[in-house]
Amino acid sequence: MADGSVQGVTHDRYAVVREAFQANLESGEDIGASFCATVEGETVVDLWGGWADPGKTRPWAADTIVNVYSTTKTMCALTALLVADRGLIDFDAPVAKYWPEFAANGKADVKVSHLMSHSAGLSGWKEKLVTEDLYDWEKMTSLLAAQAPYWAPGTAPGYHALTQGYLVGEVVRRVTGKSLGTVFRQEIAEPLGADFWIGLPASEDGRVAELIPPPPGQAVGDARNETDLQRNMSNNPGIDVSATKTRGWRGAEIPAAGGTGNARSVAEIHTILANGGVAKGKRFMSEAGCRKALELQVEGEDLILAGPARFGMGFGLSGGVVPLPNPNSIYWGGYGGSLIIIDMDARTTFGYAMNKMAGTTQGDSRAFGLAMAMWQAMGTI
Repeated sequence: MADGSVQGVTHDRYAVVREAFQANLESGEDIGASFCATVEGETVVDLWGGWADPGKTRPWAADTIVNVYSTTKTMCALTALLVADRGLIDFDAPVAKYWPEFAANGKADVKVSHLMSHSAGLSGWKEKLVTEDLYDWEKMTSLLAAQAPYWAPGTAPGYHALTQGYLVGEVVRRVTGKSLGTVFRQEIAEPLGADFWIGLPASEDGRVAELIPPPPGQAVGDARNETDLQRNMSNNPGIDVSATKTRGWRGAEIPAAGGTGNARSVAEIHTILANGGVAKGKRFMSEAGCRKALELQVEGEDLILAGPARFGMGFGLSGGVVPLPNPNSIYWGGYGGSLIIIDMDARTTFGYAMNKMAGTTQGDSRAFGLAMAMWQAMGTI
């Protein structure tokens, strides 16, 4: 359709979800968006609509993809969980076991689990950076390996907004000999036929929706009362939404923030975790390997997000600022509003990706409203 209307499929039981999705577009809460839900590994809702650009000249199509910022972290975490499930990484081992240079400056005892749970004390870089530095893997990882932590690792959460992807990704690279984006593509995305990329080929640029930055005063880095730690995370380098239009950003592997996909790919990939390691009839991991994600690693006031946080192995856990109906649920969201919720009790996943950004880093009312509609239709709440 060339008018931006809602497209896709919704099983009858979930008609209320389509209504909620349409209402977001009609009200202007969304410009262009996609929402997908799976139950027991089956895709029961797969919706898209609106426009892929602020000028409303390109309808959001079935294969439109968009930068989802930190929802990418869940793909990075899933890749690490898969590699660990194969015995290549021990989350309790020191990072330096796999990455010897990382032991510098008092980090010999930092565990891989600390990287996975935002508690390694490396929430940002001490050296002054520009956006283009993020495209230089060797520079980003070697600087992190050399620097001292900002706080005692393992003692408190402090959101590693950009650094986590380089930290976890370098461990994966050291044990597999391949970049994180390559392992993710070869072991997860391609076997599932999933349209999610950590390092987008130029051949796919024509399908990418244009992000619309948050309103003035609501963007990351706009707060006036930031602590030094928060300022370092948000301003070194600053988050420039327009960078997501560039080939440099899209092509680079930025596993904490640079992934490109849509709700369908996000929801369908995470059926691996929701369904005990099996997706589309193929076993990717053991059930025990999936449930590692649920193991609480750290909780408390997050030094960066300035709110209560509960981190498992690579994901947020229910509680804190995000209560979820079932206890064995994990989630994370991206700057602007994208979100994935994985409910292992109900064996469901909900994915949302959009182009109109809100000033949020952990999902907002649009995605949670759609999730609420799903839970109501399922009888969960």
